[in-house]
Amino acid sequence: MILLTVLFLCIISTYSASVKGHTTGPSLNNDKLYKFAYSAEVYVDQVKASLQNSAGYRISSGVDVNLLWRNPDNDDDQLVKIMIKDVQVENVNERPAAKNIFKGKSTEKIIGKDYLEALQRPIVVELVRGKVKTFYSYQNEPGFTQNIKRGLASLFQLQLHSGSSREVDISGKCNTTYHVRQDQVTKIKDLNSCEIERKRFTSHNRILDVGTKGTSATVYVLEDSFIKSVKAEENFVFVLNYRRKTGAKIVSKQRLELKSVQAGMGLIAAKQVAGVIKTLDPNYVAIPLEAEPVKSECKKCPSLSEHWQSIREHMHPDKLSQPEAAKSFLSFIQNIRKATKEEILKIIRSEKQEFLPQVVDAVTSAQTPESLEAVLEFLDFKDASTFILQERFLYACGFASHPSEMLLKLLTEKFKGDVAKEEIRETLVIVMGALIRKLCDRDGCKLPAVAEAKRLILNRLEKASKDDNVQMYLLALKNALLPEGIPVLLKYAESGEGPISSLAATALQRYDPSFLTKEVKETMNRIYHQTRKVHEKTVRTTAAAIILNSNPSYMEVKNILLSIGELPMEMNKYMLSMIQDILHFEMPSSKTIRKVLKDMRAHNYDRFSKMGSSSAYTGYITRGPDVSSTYSLDILYSGSGILRRSNMNIHVFDRNAELHAIQVVIEAQGLESIIAATPDEGEENLDSFAGMSAILFDFQLRPVTFFQGYGDLMSKMLSATGDAMNVVKGLVLLTDFLQEIQLQSGPTASAQFMGGLAIDISGGMEFSLWYRESKTNVKNRVAVFVAGNTEVDSFFVKTGMETTLETETALDFISTVQFSQYPFLVCMQMDRVDSPFRTHMTKYESLPSGRRYTARRGKAATLAGNEYPLHQENSNMCKKVFGAKSDSAGSWF
Repeated sequence: MILLTVLFLCIISTYSASVKGHTTGPSLNNDKLYKFAYSAEVYVDQVKASLQNSAGYRISSGVDVNLLWRNPDNDDDQLVKIMIKDVQVENVNERPAAKNIFKGKSTEKIIGKDYLEALQRPIVVELVRGKVKTFYSYQNEPGFTQNIKRGLASLFQLQLHSGSSREVDISGKCNTTYHVRQDQVTKIKDLNSCEIERKRFTSHNRILDVGTKGTSATVYVLEDSFIKSVKAEENFVFVLNYRRKTGAKIVSKQRLELKSVQAGMGLIAAKQVAGVIKTLDPNYVAIPLEAEPVKSECKKCPSLSEHWQSIREHMHPDKLSQPEAAKSFLSFIQNIRKATKEEILKIIRSEKQEFLPQVVDAVTSAQTPESLEAVLEFLDFKDASTFILQERFLYACGFASHPSEMLLKLLTEKFKGDVAKEEIRETLVIVMGALIRKLCDRDGCKLPAVAEAKRLILNRLEKASKDDNVQMYLLALKNALLPEGIPVLLKYAESGEGPISSLAATALQRYDPSFLTKEVKETMNRIYHQTRKVHEKTVRTTAAAIILNSNPSYMEVKNILLSIGELPMEMNKYMLSMIQDILHFEMPSSKTIRKVLKDMRAHNYDRFSKMGSSSAYTGYITRGPDVSSTYSLDILYSGSGILRRSNMNIHVFDRNAELHAIQVVIEAQGLESIIAATPDEGEENLDSFAGMSAILFDFQLRPVTFFQGYGDLMSKMLSATGDAMNVVKGLVLLTDFLQEIQLQSGPTASAQFMGGLAIDISGGMEFSLWYRESKTNVKNRVAVFVAGNTEVDSFFVKTGMETTLETETALDFISTVQFSQYPFLVCMQMDRVDSPFRTHMTKYESLPSGRRYTARRGKAATLAGNEYPLHQENSNMCKKVFGAKSDSAGSWF
């Protein structure tokens, strides 16, 4: 028994000794100096380009590493000194002398004497179980040299067993996974999980945004429990979601290779780390291993006023539909984001009236606290004379890419206060609805300002008694798309009159089908089939569209098909055209419709041969690997041949998201008395009215009225010039993406993509009693400019790539109706003019001294104009319309 006890104690003591001598991280030998060769490289280029032609640079040096102290009670607790020496800076790729910005310059000249000295001052790290517990350096060193040292120190952090953990290094606190195989360790860092303070914002809609991907991997080869070599690589990719050819990548590489092991200084005798640090150098302080923000200042950049003067001529109202206007708009926003409130106000207060709307567009789109304060201090909502500027400010708020809670709060306060123009009051609440939706989409629905704005809209809608007020709050709900707003919209859709009922129905049409509950579909069925009251055709057709676009049941589809033939003549034709369009375009409900059409009671000649001129048609504008876009043209007439509603839509979508790019609706009612015609059922008491409503990039604008009432109609007809009425004109920030990145090797990188749109949408309605003809014309003039800049900033050198694309085009939708006979002649046209398309790419490297290398490349092409095809029936009708016109032109009478 005694023998067994002695043997057991021997085993235990042996095991304890082995545990004490074992480390779970790399272990340095005493009295040794490890000499490494170190290099850090960065590359910037297009996504699929070879690194051999990339812009970039390399920092290389020697690195001396030695053990200062080992915890006598824990071998896994080591204090290590790391010193950078013999620093060199050079091109990352071989380049002729004329294109080498570093040629003839010493490292001291490139980096600066003081900075080079700081870089070569040693650091000390405490490694506990292979992880950096404390990072010691000198407190007042420049941030960029500290970050290079942090990047080097982070390479010495690893664990010798497989597994995952949260680790702090230069990139912040990140999820890290280790894979260990014999003497090789692979470390994978999840860059999306890293917690670090860096500026980042994205566009609201995914299609207009930038796709990103980042990877980080480090491979260690070990020898004698210490590092023999390290290879680390980070990759960052950025691509425009709507054109994935436009993008950039940043590649950062680090290499550390052991060259020799020499005799070194002995260990410092001390029980605690603090004693070692005090002995070594009392000036050492513990600082975070996480990188500190560093941004080099631009010494020769123009002031905001100087920049504005250089682009001012491109922002003239007559040039707003040109790419140069959009380009200038983007560059102005970038400079405003760096400016103070006083600098911004100086420009606003000194500028001429014709340029002020464009200045307000840019200042508001900058979305900084300073720009918001400046524009609100300038604008006086109690002054009706600045109506145009107030409207441009509000529309820019509605298009905001990343609105803040403060913006919504300030607009709510303005709405509650005195507003001189009723149109501005309407626009205010409409924009508040758009901001509610954007903030809710970013998980901000519970923010105090959002909750208050929601309550205000819903409570005031409930109490509203005037039709104008009801419409105003319904438009706000149409933008906000609140789930709690659905019951209110249902009430007004079913029990409202005229435009109110139509507006509530179109608001419901904008909701995702997942929100359209059984109650919604039951209400839409009651409206369409008129089971409780008679409704206008515009409301009934919208109700039918909602049913057919929200996973309709077999019986719902069958009842709609059986109703065709019992409807007013033009509505019969419109519903037939809608069904055929769903089948032609293979929309989700097409399978159910095909099942119903097997029943001959629903599918027969009598039902499908109804005459009329109303129609609905959808077609593709583009079908691409990145995004596709469709256009749809719906037109509904009254039985007397007068337009009731024309609806043009353009949607852009990919596999995961959809963007309602443009909708222009022209609606008219109560015009039958002009030609002594009989109104359709349910429309006998409608006032004469015509107006236009537009949605632009998912944002419902304030509708425009052409005329209201019979007296106004006759006045407009007698004084009509045929000129189009402007719906929206201005500059819109479409894509707004910024991401700052901390590279593991130390430098700071950034990727910025901005897309600007210069737009002019106008519409008009001409009416001729003499020729018994009406014409509606919607003109869309747009120019787009997209600029991307991906840059790595190492303080002493910058390298990056700028990429741009620009295009301009015009899209016209013309509808001509001749109602001198029945069935009347209707011709719809949708034309796009030739569109120039240009792309440019510039790679660069630059020193603060001004020495710069650039490589440029560009392409230009013209997209041929196109008249978009509609159904064959429309083509036949257009031949008759224009044939009749040419016949009458050659006749005396």
